[in-house]
Amino acid sequence: MEQFTMNNGLTIPAMGFGVFMMSSAEVKKSLPTAIELGYRHIDTANAYFNEVAVGEVVRDSSVPREDFFITTKLFPQNYSYEECKSGIDASLRRLDTEYVDLMLLHQPYGAYTEAWRALEEAQAEGKIRSIGLSNFNKRKFQEVLDSGFVTPQVLQIEVNPRWNQHDIKAWLEPMGVIVEGWYPLGHGDKALIDDPFISEIAARHGKTNSQIILRWHIQEGNVVFPKTTNPIHMAENLNIFDFALTDEEVARINSFPQKAYYDVAEEAPAFVTTPMDFDQQQ
Repeated sequence: MEQFTMNNGLTIPAMGFGVFMMSSAEVKKSLPTAIELGYRHIDTANAYFNEVAVGEVVRDSSVPREDFFITTKLFPQNYSYEECKSGIDASLRRLDTEYVDLMLLHQPYGAYTEAWRALEEAQAEGKIRSIGLSNFNKRKFQEVLDSGFVTPQVLQIEVNPRWNQHDIKAWLEPMGVIVEGWYPLGHGDKALIDDPFISEIAARHGKTNSQIILRWHIQEGNVVFPKTTNPIHMAENLNIFDFALTDEEVARINSFPQKAYYDVAEEAPAFVTTPMDFDQQQ
């Protein structure tokens, strides 16, 4: 497993296991298999309503807590300063852990500068080891920079060969911010996965098309956590660290036409402003 170094000196595994849109039952069934296969980076969120299940699987595994890298996220309902402080403690309680390795502000809406101050304080107290943002554009990322004292360690955004995010990555690079990519396989877009050039590279290296795309991510410096409940795909996703794409292959993939699969709204959608009871988990 390759590790990337964040701007606070700590490392983050390049490949993680994402539990987005997994029920607690699915987490309890799939996550133990992922851990057995070698996954140690787990990406969850309070809005996924499966933090409790993640915590139970981690606690019941034979792997020491310090060997895991656990990421969770706070939704805008928790963004006022006091609510954010309470939300941090609630996530720790649901995950049944004294600290999380990374906590992100999940969406760029509401009182995120207040929330950032609470994250900074929790990091100083040792409740969170690294802090970051998710789905923030340059303007809103800069607002957080201007309002706080700590540069985010991570920005989680959509990244894939159809939306390589080179512009914002170049802007973030001097700050040492690590980029995590969701939709790493283009949200399962067969037109991307089965692209003739991807197929050509896969045949050349003896890998699957998905493995070629994931390897591209790693060489681009992106942390990824493709979601799957299929043990075969879990193992395949990990099996990308024994080869490398050539510079020409990476450049060719980077020449793909660029268009995001999902546009993050500038203003908060209705589902962000609707009250949510994050403690209703099993």
